[in-house]
Amino acid sequence: MFPVFARDILHAGPEGAGLMRAAVAFGSVGVAVGLAIRPIERNVGVKMLWAVAAFGAGTVVFGLSTNLFLSLGVLVLMGAADMFSVFVRGTLIQLNTPDHMRGRVSAASGLAISASNELGEMRAGAMAAALGPVSAVVVGGAAAVGVTALWAWIFPELRRARTFEPQFRQTNG
Repeated sequence: MFPVFARDILHAGPEGAGLMRAAVAFGSVGVAVGLAIRPIERNVGVKMLWAVAAFGAGTVVFGLSTNLFLSLGVLVLMGAADMFSVFVRGTLIQLNTPDHMRGRVSAASGLAISASNELGEMRAGAMAAALGPVSAVVVGGAAAVGVTALWAWIFPELRRARTFEPQFRQTNG
């Protein structure tokens, strides 16, 4: 969607599309460095859910923006929120999976993440063709916020994850 937004909505051309891609990466790198320097230790589940909700809310703002600089700022925040949620989710999965299942769970998680990215791009393109790019992005962002709220309710163990410590004692067998 970046090329469409850069050309038709933000009137920033190919350079704007490149800046948008860089803005997401800039936010991601900033959080990665920040977490390396000062790791999170408390309320990791709630923080992850808020990061996903922030990503969705940022998507809505990006979809509605007609200002390149606002869009770039929101994309930096979206990259940061995404990196934060990926870090927490990946760490929780690795530390809470029994040793004998870790490889399989990690492989399934990686497959699901890769497939969801591709399916998300297909969904966005199909929605953009049907509704227009702005509506597609706004609806997608709002859906992300809604699904996050739903997941917080359906999977309360995510909300209750206080630390990265495993919630159960692992046993092989």
